[in-house]
Amino acid sequence: MTDQHSERILEETHLREILEEAERQLKQAHEAVERKETELQELKREIRENTEHGAADLSTTDGFEALVELNQSIAPVTNLVADYDETMRKIHRLNNLIKCPYFARIDFCFEGEEIPEQIYIGKTSLTGEKAVEIYVYDWRSPIASVFYRFMTEEAFYDAPAGRITGRVELKRQYEIRDSRLLYFFDTDRSINDEILKQLLSKNTSPKMKTIVETIQKEQDIVIRNLESDLLMIQGVAGSGKTSIALHRAAYLMYQGLQSRLAANNILILSPNSTFEQYISEVLPELGEENAVSMVFEDILRSLLGEKVMWKAAPGQEESGNGQTGVGRIQTQREFLENAVANGAWGDYMKKSMRYKTSEAFLGLLDRFAEQIPLRQMAFQDVYHEGNRIAEKEELRRRAMQRPETPLAVRLEQLTVRVLEDAFGNRKGAGEEKARVLEEIQRFTRLNLYELYKSFWSDETNFQGADSQGVEELEEIRSGTLENLEGDCLYFDDAVPVLYLYLKLHGCNDYRNIRQVIIDEAQDYYPLQFEILRILFPNARYTVLGDINQTLSKQEDGSFYEQVRRILKKKKSSLVTLNKSFRCTNEILQFSLQFIREKPQIESFNRSGEAVEVRAFRTRRDYLAGILKEMENCREKGYGTICLLCKTEEGCQRLFRELGSRAELRMAGDDGVEGLKGCFILPSYMAKGLEFDAVLICDGDSDTYQTGDDRKLLYIECTRALHRLSLFCQGELTPLLEMN
Repeated sequence: MTDQHSERILEETHLREILEEAERQLKQAHEAVERKETELQELKREIRENTEHGAADLSTTDGFEALVELNQSIAPVTNLVADYDETMRKIHRLNNLIKCPYFARIDFCFEGEEIPEQIYIGKTSLTGEKAVEIYVYDWRSPIASVFYRFMTEEAFYDAPAGRITGRVELKRQYEIRDSRLLYFFDTDRSINDEILKQLLSKNTSPKMKTIVETIQKEQDIVIRNLESDLLMIQGVAGSGKTSIALHRAAYLMYQGLQSRLAANNILILSPNSTFEQYISEVLPELGEENAVSMVFEDILRSLLGEKVMWKAAPGQEESGNGQTGVGRIQTQREFLENAVANGAWGDYMKKSMRYKTSEAFLGLLDRFAEQIPLRQMAFQDVYHEGNRIAEKEELRRRAMQRPETPLAVRLEQLTVRVLEDAFGNRKGAGEEKARVLEEIQRFTRLNLYELYKSFWSDETNFQGADSQGVEELEEIRSGTLENLEGDCLYFDDAVPVLYLYLKLHGCNDYRNIRQVIIDEAQDYYPLQFEILRILFPNARYTVLGDINQTLSKQEDGSFYEQVRRILKKKKSSLVTLNKSFRCTNEILQFSLQFIREKPQIESFNRSGEAVEVRAFRTRRDYLAGILKEMENCREKGYGTICLLCKTEEGCQRLFRELGSRAELRMAGDDGVEGLKGCFILPSYMAKGLEFDAVLICDGDSDTYQTGDDRKLLYIECTRALHRLSLFCQGELTPLLEMN
């Protein structure tokens, strides 16, 4: 009997023992659930009886006692429901664990000991009844870091009690599927390349999967970082930024920042709603609840809402709540559609957005907001029964005090003070107080939309604005004033309007958020980071991006210094990830031609097919070429075949031409269900996603010609795992180095 054969018998025996223990605990959990269900039914019956008896008493003099008694009856139900939910979560974890209890093992000899301890590592832990015996360690546990960071050598890990040292005697990796041990092998590397290559060679999925089996040393360091108030990750395309972000969220929920974090204490900011769905299964797969996930646009709309979403009828100056506004707010997707399109309007939108979200413009808005009581508010003397109860200049002076407090709050407090001075606690003064209140509100009401318009109308607000050329600033001013007269608040104005709202009103909606994870952060503008700083005052930040993947602006290394300066966190760090895992060597090398200052990208060294570039003279041949490539990809067994066009308009045209001739769908805001088989997607919606095969369908000289287009092509190319093709009708883009 060979050593390998003997080891396999031992490993299979160990696996059976683990499975038996997991199945025993699963059986107990199911029995506990059944008991709790019976108890819940009984408690509900008792509450119904008590409620029927005591409900009438709630309106009597003994109502308080009846209410207390009712609350005391409900409390056991609340506790039992919580226990029931926790047991159901345990059942879910055990069911997943039984399929694959662990994926790695280290034999760790603690310092001072002679016999190494066998440490099995899985997605979740499996412990004995009293948690004294640990059968499987959670990948997030302190000792599991040894697997990710060390070879067979001297090693250490940081535990709550301090640093633990020892030596790794063995590192073993497993492939266990549906409770069966397929194979295992020993390695002296951090993570065996063969496992990773095998995983990367598989077809991708419409939803992201976990990477716990293949976390690299540098990724693990980022995931487990608890020291930084602001952790910034610059990662090249395919370096696993999004995976790191989600596994970091799972780690924080497991470990916590000084104390355990719940899912509702963590916010993930995604680039779009499709991306939100793409990542939705990762945390549940790791045994955690999904953290709060939002798009910046969600925050914008939830806070502005009816503040600007109203349009006055002709001849009408105000809505019922004193607001004038617009019919709708432009979506971020609409903004990107305009920004990536070639032409004067797209150039203007990018120029306008860059200026209105700059730090220089922020200073102008701050100055304007501070001077609103002086320059924008027509304070009046306030009278009651012919007597002046408040003098206008005194009101203005008091409104200017405590500038650190939002103006709307100051005005509300001022109003309360005037009413108290005039009426005190006098009874029967309701109608009089209401009349005086209405009089005060005539000049204290803050009309957000009109204030923003007045800011742009008054050229004195821009004195000293030397960050922009006079000609460019005048173009933006005139364009903005014209846009503000329409029915739509464009996205380049919606962001500064949101900032102005926060300056005037403040916001306490998100004070429970203690960790903000921003993915695709390179597409955020300075003013957006300032807004986030205001919204999440109690949060630490994890900021992940790639300065080579900006959609509507150009960035360099100074971007992260700017983020550091705006967020104002004491402990900050920048981590650079230069190793790309997604693309084959061929795809990666082709993609790099579109980056002027090429980063030091380390390829994972996975070979594949050559990139295909085809230009066709006629539309007929062009469409036939795309259809042929789609069929070729299907024959190769690719599950996700993405046709990328630069704009939504381009996607719509191609779909009209090909939709009836092939199994092809439009994908977009309908979520990840559309990201299966063959589908068409606009370029800016592909951020953060990956596909088995990518067909760039409009790679002609008219469509891609600018510096921004270079980065867009880089983004599109690096979405492909296995195969990349570029097609066009007419002349190929001059951005190709091969031209």
